[in-house]
Amino acid sequence: MKNKMLTLGMGLLIFAGPMLAQGKSGGNPGEATRLAAAYLSVGIASGLCGLGQGRATASAAEAMARNPGAIAAIRVSLLLGLAFIESLGLYALMVTYIAN
Repeated sequence: MKNKMLTLGMGLLIFAGPMLAQGKSGGNPGEATRLAAAYLSVGIASGLCGLGQGRATASAAEAMARNPGAIAAIRVSLLLGLAFIESLGLYALMVTYIAN
């Protein structure tokens, strides 16, 4: 097991060498920082949208369990809320494409 892990680690290092040897792209030195900030913001936005969707779904499931007569209204509200949350993630992705 130890030899397999060592071989895997060495293989990954060998393949990572050419990638790490590349120089900076373009002539603008602030471009890499701007892109890193854009990608980080999309990652944060997507993660928080996922957490929001999870909480909304959990709350809707709990509400449906407590009041089975209101399942239709709860389902409509849930789908509308999930659409708004998903649009936030898509807007963050769109901003990242604009930043490129």
